[in-house]
Amino acid sequence: MTNRHYIVVDLGFGDAGKGTVVDWLCSRGGAEPATTVVRFNGGAQAGHNVVTADGRHHNFAQFGSGTFTPGVRTHLSRFMLVDPLALAAEAAHLASAGVPDALGRLTVDAGALLTTPYHAAANRARELARGRRRHGSCGMGIGEPARYALDHPADAPLAGDCLDPPALVRKLGTLRDRLAIQVGTLDAPPVADVGRAYRAFADRVALTDRAFLGRLLREGPVVFEGAQGVLLDEWHGFHPYTTWSTTTFANAETLLAEAGLTATRIGVVRCYQTRHGPGPFVTEDRSLELPEPHNAAGAWQGEFRAGHFDAVALRYALEAAGGADALAVTHLDTAACHPELRICRGYDIDGEKVTRLDVRPAGDLAAQEALTRRLLRARPVCDGAGGDWPSAVAEALGVPVALASHGPRALDKRILGVATAANPPAWPLSGAGTTPRRATPRRWQRRSGGRRRW
Repeated sequence: MTNRHYIVVDLGFGDAGKGTVVDWLCSRGGAEPATTVVRFNGGAQAGHNVVTADGRHHNFAQFGSGTFTPGVRTHLSRFMLVDPLALAAEAAHLASAGVPDALGRLTVDAGALLTTPYHAAANRARELARGRRRHGSCGMGIGEPARYALDHPADAPLAGDCLDPPALVRKLGTLRDRLAIQVGTLDAPPVADVGRAYRAFADRVALTDRAFLGRLLREGPVVFEGAQGVLLDEWHGFHPYTTWSTTTFANAETLLAEAGLTATRIGVVRCYQTRHGPGPFVTEDRSLELPEPHNAAGAWQGEFRAGHFDAVALRYALEAAGGADALAVTHLDTAACHPELRICRGYDIDGEKVTRLDVRPAGDLAAQEALTRRLLRARPVCDGAGGDWPSAVAEALGVPVALASHGPRALDKRILGVATAANPPAWPLSGAGTTPRRATPRRWQRRSGGRRRW
């Protein structure tokens, strides 16, 4: 029996097209489109671009990327960092794009951490203080709630606190004062104003307990939508140019395991690599001129960089993530117009030919920093990809390509394989993802070098 649920994860540095794959799974999706999108990492910093058949566009941040399809719901799990103010702004944009009921289709786990204006202000202050040694950030405070919750677990504001205004205001005031001691005066609104806005959020959105997701999973097909990419993972990314978030399949598999279920694991890759901001990028090629209508340099993220397909880094990502059942390859329309794009199958590092990067146990930041220094010295060894990118990607990564994307819309997607209307394929692979896998629970953990993370 084919699995009903899916997990969609970007194997690169983000921006590979997770949103458009999730949109396809909800709007078309083969035999049984998904009815709910569950967000399982990151927060309001996500930017998943979806374009509808009639040309409407939205950059999905906290709402699931299937929201353009009527009736598709979004659930923000306890692993999300929920920003109520950003949610309100996103809901307003969706309303202007023809989706007036987005908030009515949203549920939020009451145990999810809140991202507040005080977190965002502290995030920007820390990044500015790094000067030329900036790590790259969206400036939205995503790492700060995890940092604060590790240091002050009893005082960390949670989504459920929005139902108790006095307790929430106390937590917000304590948070603001502690962060101001660390970074200086915070450019953020008064606590009373934030408290009122968060109470309004609680009045509009259904806050749920932990058991809710298990019931949701039994009602219909669910797609778990990841944020950012595996090469930015807090445990396996190239430290310190990483995120405070687990970007692999792990969080989603933990949630599924709690319900006694599994899912098909889909890794999303472009035909070329991209990266926002600083950090190792072995295949970067500044001579490439590739269209990027929905990505640009940002004041906090830094420049948007492009390079050739990096099979070495993506094989590393697959191993770090525990493998994938199938791949979705995006931006094939761009590759068709740019024959200069190549595949990097190895690196030259100080005269040594390297085709594999070792995946170390989670938590060894010293090893990840050493890997980063090594990658900054690496030079790509590339060859031509030929005209059949899906086959080339499958061969390079050792995972079947099940979905080919030739544009930003759902109708630009093609299932790879033979299918008829009377006998639609079990997408992406017959029987894929049916073997239970051991999920690794996310816990409070102390990281090497005295740092701790969520």
